[in-house]
Amino acid sequence: MSFFENTRKPVGLGGKIMVAMMNFGHSAMAEWGLRFLQPAQDAMVLDCGCGGGANIKTLLKLCPKGRVQGIDYSAVSVEKARKVNARAIAAGRCNVQQASVTELPFEAEQFDVVTAFETVYFWPELAQNFREVYRVLKPGGVFFICNEANGETTKDDKWTQIIDGMTIYKDSQLKAFLEQASFQNIQIHKRKNWLCVTAQK
Repeated sequence: MSFFENTRKPVGLGGKIMVAMMNFGHSAMAEWGLRFLQPAQDAMVLDCGCGGGANIKTLLKLCPKGRVQGIDYSAVSVEKARKVNARAIAAGRCNVQQASVTELPFEAEQFDVVTAFETVYFWPELAQNFREVYRVLKPGGVFFICNEANGETTKDDKWTQIIDGMTIYKDSQLKAFLEQASFQNIQIHKRKNWLCVTAQK
């Protein structure tokens, strides 16, 4: 397995290095994308594919009276995210568990916001996965996708060749999948190669 495979599902020492790198390396993109999300102070938020937990920490600050759940299917990522957010977990404001977006371990209409930073590239069945996100959102809730690659440059092809199971989606493709899952009010934002999409239940 190449080191870059750890972007998809971090494992072992290479995975630990990767999640630390992702926490740092994706911070500028996440900061830009979050300008397009204005959650309520008491929002219930789910971060899907939470990686090393840096975005959970930011979301907890954005929602000082709310709670943030994180899921990731990598045990290495869950361990790191729990360490990064240990104080919030101890205070009962955060929980991180190992799970997959194919079957979210939550009842319907639990969340005001569901976020997905740098992760939909690896989701196995986008139409079905988006329906699962739709299920756990409250009516009027927002699904927020933020990607470092928008599928419009030749550089993107390099990554999909290096990393098995990675698909880089264009904004039009994501919009089509979101509409299939019954999302409305789809907003698209771009900067450089970055892509941020918000959609409402």
